[in-house]
Amino acid sequence: MAIISRDKKFYKSLFSLAGVIAVQNLVVFSVNLADNIMIGRWSELSLSAVAICNQIQFLLQMIVTGAAGGLVVIASQYWGKKDIQPIKKLTSAAFLIGIGMTLALMLFAMFWPREALGLLTNDAEVIAEGMKYLRIMVWSYVVFGITNILIGALRAVETVNIGFYVSIGALVVNVTLNYALIYGHLGFDAMGIEGAAIATLISRVFELAVVGVYTFCIDKKLRLRILDIFSVSAGYLRDFVRSGLPIVLSNTSWGIAMSVQTAILGRLGQMVISSNSIATTIFQVIIVVSSGLASAVGVVIGKTVGEGRQEDAKTYAKTLQILFLCVGILSSLALFAARKPIIGIYGVSGDTAAMSNTFILILCVTIIGSCYQMPALTGIVSGGGETKFVLFNDIIFQWMIVIPASALSAFIFGFPPAVTFACLKSDQILKCFVAVVKVNRFRWIRVLTK
Repeated sequence: MAIISRDKKFYKSLFSLAGVIAVQNLVVFSVNLADNIMIGRWSELSLSAVAICNQIQFLLQMIVTGAAGGLVVIASQYWGKKDIQPIKKLTSAAFLIGIGMTLALMLFAMFWPREALGLLTNDAEVIAEGMKYLRIMVWSYVVFGITNILIGALRAVETVNIGFYVSIGALVVNVTLNYALIYGHLGFDAMGIEGAAIATLISRVFELAVVGVYTFCIDKKLRLRILDIFSVSAGYLRDFVRSGLPIVLSNTSWGIAMSVQTAILGRLGQMVISSNSIATTIFQVIIVVSSGLASAVGVVIGKTVGEGRQEDAKTYAKTLQILFLCVGILSSLALFAARKPIIGIYGVSGDTAAMSNTFILILCVTIIGSCYQMPALTGIVSGGGETKFVLFNDIIFQWMIVIPASALSAFIFGFPPAVTFACLKSDQILKCFVAVVKVNRFRWIRVLTK
């Protein structure tokens, strides 16, 4: 078996998909970065409040991307066979499960906002400020869910450009409205944190409008109709539950674990909350290449398995692992170089800036592991058809190692916040050992199509 693939079609498909998805992800996270910077310059309290609210948004994002990811894993194999009708049925199954879970989260945050934020921090000022933001943002949750599941369906058939263009438009809308509504420009009153929430809500509605028009009126591959979304097939729903639901549950578990991690840091003070927000937001922008690769790899590997080319899938997996490591090293260097200029933009206090810098230095190490294990497990292994492994792996590392160790560091031993932060990110290195063994045994190749 060759270690490096010489298949030009493989590289063309991989890099064209990964490039567009990575740029799209960059634009999406740039919206978050712009929100953080602009609200951070308004007040550090508001920055902490938005950071806490964004953990609920992150859980939502994990649920939705899990539903979209489960759809892509199965649908891409059907796309390899050029069988479109099952993809429509699977899309309706993804909607039923993904939007159902989104509605549950929305209702909880809508009717119990104080309790929701109280799970993440015990700072009364942060909770009071965050409730102003959350009460507006909850209306964007279902809108966000519908948009991203539609984008997932299009991504499964290698239509990715629309997501990029929508994200660019949303960035322009969001930043413009942030400027007007947070600070009171262009004839508007200064609304602070509530202005940021309104700006984000309007940008989400804009995204749905554009994606909806493209999907139902312009796209020629899927030819999806609105009625198809409500045409749920019991057989394909069972297929989605068997192979797609583990990805939804894995992402949901991950999202809850991230909220618990934020709750641990959230009880160490406003400065720690703000520093974590700054560090992780910059990290999310830098890691877009790796996350783009993971999404592209899932489609390419799934399509290859669907076409019956299992030996090619093995060769691609060998090649991809080398690529992941190279991306990890370059991402680490980029994060190290970008840390001080971006921290300086926030205008936070000297102590907060210093702590943010320390957190980012820790991420400069762990990002190498993230760039290898994340696309290896969620791209190669899940894309190849074995979707349950990532769920069990995440549960073991997050709930049995990372969270207990971090809680002990913060509340029992009273270690400095940097030590607790390092414990929270330790799984990104530990998972690499599992990923190396799992990927190179090649037992992840499963045919999911009927």
